[in-house]
Amino acid sequence: MLAFLRRRITGDYEVDELGFDADLTEHVVAPLLRPVYRNYFRVETRGLENVPDTGGALVVANHSGTLPIDALMTAVALLDHHPAHRYLRMLAADLVFSLPFIAPIARKTGNTLACQADAERLLGKGELVGVWPEGFKGVGKPFSERYKLQRFGRGGFVSAALRTGVPIIPCTIVGAEEIYPMLGNAKAVARLLGLPYFPLTPTFPWLGLLGMVPLPSKWLIEFGEPVPTAPFTPAAAEDPMLVFELTDRIRETIQHTLYGLLMQRRSVFF
Repeated sequence: MLAFLRRRITGDYEVDELGFDADLTEHVVAPLLRPVYRNYFRVETRGLENVPDTGGALVVANHSGTLPIDALMTAVALLDHHPAHRYLRMLAADLVFSLPFIAPIARKTGNTLACQADAERLLGKGELVGVWPEGFKGVGKPFSERYKLQRFGRGGFVSAALRTGVPIIPCTIVGAEEIYPMLGNAKAVARLLGLPYFPLTPTFPWLGLLGMVPLPSKWLIEFGEPVPTAPFTPAAAEDPMLVFELTDRIRETIQHTLYGLLMQRRSVFF
């Protein structure tokens, strides 16, 4: 910590053009998340060998859990357990960058807008980029629809991968669905607060701040076999049928892997 403070005072650290502060991420934010990853959710990670050590790649994952904690745990898995200790540059919703306190932290930890231009810029630089195509439809779906993938949008992530020639890595996350079982949605409150949804869970808002503590489910994160895009030319990104086919292929891969992992786990919490 003293070394970190010395670097901050002397300015001996770098911030890239999108605001990513690797020093802050590795020495302040990651240590705060590691106990949650290791001791609370007890995350088990598989298939890290499918994530390249260098060069651009696009990690595409399912999204759930009411709050996007699944994205944070995926980033910790790659930083701590991948042989190359890679940073995951996540594409986040516009809402993230309109929230006080959250917005600057999101920028400093490598998040950027979920738009085509930023995705292609990062992939072109050889970064590992993470995207959750279900968006709010996935993270805010009711508990009755758990582990059923929502629509993957119009395939913008596939277009970005095709233009930059990077592999697409399906990522499947089991466990996040149970941390905040969403039993209802107070739509009037959500509209009043300008939020996409306002969750009603067994503990929130009935227990106040205590109700925001997630349930300690057991997590599995599996990185699947990469889908190469190098055989295609950048012009292939303009072919809507190809984009749709690849998008659907990635979605089906994740859905089938979800079913397989659910059959393997012994219980929600162990």
